[in-house]
Amino acid sequence: MLITKKHHFEKDGQRFFYLADTCWSAFTNASLDDWKYYLDYRKAQGFNVIQINVLKQWDASESDIDILPFPITYEDKAHIDYDYTTLNKSYFDRAEKMLEEVYKRNMIPGLVLLWANYVPGTWAGNIAPNNPFDYEALEEYVKYVVNRFKKYNPIYFISGDTDFPTEESIKYYRKVFEVAKRIDSTALYSFHIKGRFTDLPDEFLNKIDFFSYQSGHNFAGQHTAYDIPMFMRKKGFDRPIVNTEPCYDQISYSRNEYGRFRPYDVRKASYQSILSGADAGVTYGAHGIWSWHKTGKKFGIVEGEGFDLPFDWHDALKFRGANDVVLLKKIILNLDADLKPENVNFKNHEEIRVAKAGKDYLIYLPVNTQINLEELGINKQNMNFDVLDLQTGRVSHGMWDQYSDGKISLPLCMEDVLLIVHTN
Repeated sequence: MLITKKHHFEKDGQRFFYLADTCWSAFTNASLDDWKYYLDYRKAQGFNVIQINVLKQWDASESDIDILPFPITYEDKAHIDYDYTTLNKSYFDRAEKMLEEVYKRNMIPGLVLLWANYVPGTWAGNIAPNNPFDYEALEEYVKYVVNRFKKYNPIYFISGDTDFPTEESIKYYRKVFEVAKRIDSTALYSFHIKGRFTDLPDEFLNKIDFFSYQSGHNFAGQHTAYDIPMFMRKKGFDRPIVNTEPCYDQISYSRNEYGRFRPYDVRKASYQSILSGADAGVTYGAHGIWSWHKTGKKFGIVEGEGFDLPFDWHDALKFRGANDVVLLKKIILNLDADLKPENVNFKNHEEIRVAKAGKDYLIYLPVNTQINLEELGINKQNMNFDVLDLQTGRVSHGMWDQYSDGKISLPLCMEDVLLIVHTN
């Protein structure tokens, strides 16, 4: 059973670093054989959580598996109406088989109970191709799902991609939270709120077990990877924080801007999150896995965030960014300590992030540069450091500038760098 312990998670008495992969569209798109292959691959890499939308993901890729959680009562090219009072037992039977496979591998499902496009008044609800969920049918749906799936010890996200603009939308999430918590009181709960957003109503903020945010896929909003956890810590939030949706590997910039996020960008968002107060874990996403895309199939919708075509899921599964975040997990677990963000601005640039773990410091340099560690009150008389080249994975012993007691020599690294500083 997963529990919270101040700023981090624990499982079976051991520190647990939440390392999730994003597979929102699994229940509607992935065949059972493909699902087993996917899980084996991610398990071998070191992932321990799989994030899944219980309902149909509104911007999923076209599926060749003809199964949905509810019957369709009306459909045209632009709109679908569901009968939310009638649960498709075959859909949930299949979903349970998929969760059994997650559980067999000692991985944790992170289940989103109600995505924002099903909720009236939310940003997604205003442009969704489906009808809003029938409020009167919510309780039976949540009871059914939680009763069936609680044996697999999931984490529950009440929402997916949501904001809280109206009392009606809050009423929907309140109902889901109340019903789920009543049935599975020992599970951990959070909200997967929309990108670059922090405004979780107090009634929910006071009840969640950890704060989930997403720095997301907007090119201009990448600073929220570190801004949001710093804001939440300053606000006094004293439970775990996780960036559950940094920019996905090879996803395009949102709003149909030309360009794609690379492994470097994924590392940058992940390290900046971890060193800024969100050190309980991080989520990875590959553009092709989350929507479970197959070559030749249609992809999602262009409204809202709007993204370029994904890669085939077979190829996306092997993007190098996944191994980068696995390495981050190993580094943090090796420290075995909560990280305390340090208020130091190397080069007068906030993108350089610093945190202390016990007697050690972690310093993330998005761009390789020479810095003076005396700004942390340490020098070569009382510390030593290692240099991790995050592009190549090469580790070397840090060298000093011969003309200074605290200035490091410029590491021979072409992209981002992690300095691991050990003090006496």
